[in-house]
Amino acid sequence: MTSARARTAHRLMAAAVATGLSAAGVAAGAPPAAAHPAAGPTAAQGVPAGGQPEQRNGATATLNGLTTADDAVITVDGERQEIKAGLFEMAVDGGGTLQTYGIDALNPVREQSRYAEGEWKASPLWGNRNAGRIRWVVAHSYPHRNDLQALARAAGAKRLTPQAAAAGTQVAIWRFAEKGARGDVGGGGRGAAPQEPPSITPADPAARKLAGYLVKRARSMAEPGPSLAFDRAEVSGKSGSRTGPVTVRTSASTVSVAPSPRAASEGVRVVDEKGEPVESARNGTKVYFELPKSADPGAASLTAQAAAKVPVGRVLTGAGERGRSQAQILAGSSQATVSATASVNWAERGPVPATTSRENCAGHGVDINVDNSGDATFPLRVGKEREEIAGGERGTVTVPVEEDQPYRIPVRGPNGYAKTFSGVLDCTTSAAVGGVTRRSAPATAERPATVGGGGAVVGEGDLARTGGGNTRLFTAVAIGLLAVGFTTLRIVRRGGK
Repeated sequence: MTSARARTAHRLMAAAVATGLSAAGVAAGAPPAAAHPAAGPTAAQGVPAGGQPEQRNGATATLNGLTTADDAVITVDGERQEIKAGLFEMAVDGGGTLQTYGIDALNPVREQSRYAEGEWKASPLWGNRNAGRIRWVVAHSYPHRNDLQALARAAGAKRLTPQAAAAGTQVAIWRFAEKGARGDVGGGGRGAAPQEPPSITPADPAARKLAGYLVKRARSMAEPGPSLAFDRAEVSGKSGSRTGPVTVRTSASTVSVAPSPRAASEGVRVVDEKGEPVESARNGTKVYFELPKSADPGAASLTAQAAAKVPVGRVLTGAGERGRSQAQILAGSSQATVSATASVNWAERGPVPATTSRENCAGHGVDINVDNSGDATFPLRVGKEREEIAGGERGTVTVPVEEDQPYRIPVRGPNGYAKTFSGVLDCTTSAAVGGVTRRSAPATAERPATVGGGGAVVGEGDLARTGGGNTRLFTAVAIGLLAVGFTTLRIVRRGGK
């Protein structure tokens, strides 16, 4: 049996290997990624057949690496390891730069990983009692507060270099993230008590003073809003109708709105509630799709785009099923290109579905939300399981996914309707569920993405039918793993028909 000491050594080694330990690595322009977390996207990515865009909101970026950092020491179960702690840089798609810190001390970061802006509730900040204090730290320390002399005076340090300031800030964030993390998440950590958080100390005395000052002074702050998002990623309606609205949420002063080339060619107009064309919007603007009077079913989309600074305190998590890299919190942003998409499906008669996904940390899985605005039943297939959503009804299929597990969830319907949602569920820090292991260490090869996470039986039993009106809640239970990475799902109902 592997000893506790050996397991701890492996955790630290896994973190250190993917982090890179030498200062020369940072100086040479091949910055090592410090000890960091496996990340899961705030919203699962959906790609329907026929050229519809993926479900996307806000900034998407590529991690360039650790750019400003200094030495630190992490101790777990008595085992010590030197690491690099500091500030990361990301290149935003379409232009712009983001500066971020990690929020999981025991999981590695992968350079060139793809990240997407998201919400705290679908990240390791979900349920973290210190999430608001972490936001305070990034709002009151380097680089957002870049007067290092004033910061040093406040911390009681003689002098702060950018490297020491970045290291002290990162360590303060890690301390808050680890001490406030939940342990009752999905997968191997479900129902487990949080593990003893690691001890993390900057090597530089000034960085130590800064970390202590930030931890002592921090107060809780609310989660910031998105740089740009729609409240709904997909809607549906009947041919000839005005369908929506989708509401713009943005920190930008103005946003451009345009239908896709396909939408324009099919006669879809983007309008307000009075039917007037919409070409620009701001926070709170409601946008509708005016659909063509066509006997044939169709699909189209619109895109909103803006140049904006992403709000400090927004979380960025790994994008797509290969997004296994430590979740990050935003500490600084240049003017960056941000965008959001919304799609519409229509038909004259029959089922007319709109399907979106949401990572559900509280439910230990991914919610597939289906809204059938048509006049006939929509036969839904998630993986190999079939379900029906009656006309005018909404349904939610919750697919169980393990913590840190890549997933790939295909959704199929009639008339060629097809979407695939993928990502990595990342709802707490690695230490809170037992740390990096040989099975879960991101430094190892990727495990296959699956429909519902791991191959183990998550649980069986009756399914609740909840609420009033026409909304039903379904729970899909993963019961088997196939070689290609799909699971068979079984859906049951409590008191069902």
